[in-house]
Amino acid sequence: MASRKPNKGARAARVRRSPAAADGPGATPLVADLENIRDSIDSIDIRIQTLLNQRARFAQLVGISKTASGKAVDFYRPEREAQVLRKALKRNQGPLRNEEVARLFREIMSACLAQQEPLKVAFLGPEGTFSQAAVYKHFGSSVRALPLPAIDEVFHEVEAGIADFGVVPIENSSEGTVNHTLDMFLTSMLKICGEVEVRVSHCLMGRMTGMAAVKRVCAHPQALAQCRGWLDEQLPDAERVPVSSNAEGARRARDERGTAAIAGRAAAEIYGLTLLATDIEDRPDNTTRFLVVGRKLFAASGTDKTSLLVSAGNDDSGALFRLLEPLAKHEVNMTRIESRPSRKRKWDYVFFIDIEGHVGDPAVAQALAALQKRASLFKVLGSYPRAVL
Repeated sequence: MASRKPNKGARAARVRRSPAAADGPGATPLVADLENIRDSIDSIDIRIQTLLNQRARFAQLVGISKTASGKAVDFYRPEREAQVLRKALKRNQGPLRNEEVARLFREIMSACLAQQEPLKVAFLGPEGTFSQAAVYKHFGSSVRALPLPAIDEVFHEVEAGIADFGVVPIENSSEGTVNHTLDMFLTSMLKICGEVEVRVSHCLMGRMTGMAAVKRVCAHPQALAQCRGWLDEQLPDAERVPVSSNAEGARRARDERGTAAIAGRAAAEIYGLTLLATDIEDRPDNTTRFLVVGRKLFAASGTDKTSLLVSAGNDDSGALFRLLEPLAKHEVNMTRIESRPSRKRKWDYVFFIDIEGHVGDPAVAQALAALQKRASLFKVLGSYPRAVL
């Protein structure tokens, strides 16, 4: 029997069906024509662009209504941005992941704010550090990032008004507190305006083609400590050289024969290095928390933290208990406490404390008022939105 040639309609139907279209009752529906899909995407893109420009015009109005100078720092509101991000995540139903949604909205807000003038944000540099990654995660990429060689210089640039905000590391989930940052708050009048958590994934990089040629490894002391187990196993004979930053280690790896560095992927791109190994941190959840410092306190966002600097003023038995008792009485949760030398006399200490809530919350305000009466030193370092992601 002669075979029959299928008509165009039959061929088109087969093209539009998914591979499982002929599998019976559980079959998927017809797949839309590719050109129709592209037309729909183009139409959505037009609507997105129209709405983005509309949002930007409203952002301009906010700036005009709040300041005649047009400086972004005058109408930047971290509590408002935190609220926008939380709402976006709450209504997210996918397929975009929460991290992607947060990043997109952060970039939208960053671009809208930068219409007047980009924020100037100082960070512990040079370029390619995780501090720089924290800047862009918190503020978006429409800012002017200012790399500085030391944490105290970040504080000084913000204090002098050269930078609007600063971003500095405060603690790592594997290696603990960055004491230099804590100590700056003993004398600085800057306030904590926000926090950023950055997942830290370390890579070994260098100009060599294999790890056998690695004679020394340069990195920030925190990075060396976070990869200690891996280095013991993989490069037991290599010298470990602590440097001021991971990016400085990458620069040395670029310029020195036999030197490798531990840093993030961005550093390999910036300094033209080869990735010799990836994900070498000892803990898979290795995360660094950064603080955003500025010159004033901001309003509550609804989900906040407050940081304090306090001292009991004596070493009597139970002095610290009496100092902290008001927090328990008013049901204010303390999430962190660190002691540091006061630098006034030997064996005298101050305490850095993080609590849940904002200084404007009634329970927090009552607890802090009672705590202040018992403390010889009391300072609110900041009330700020908790890290969204």
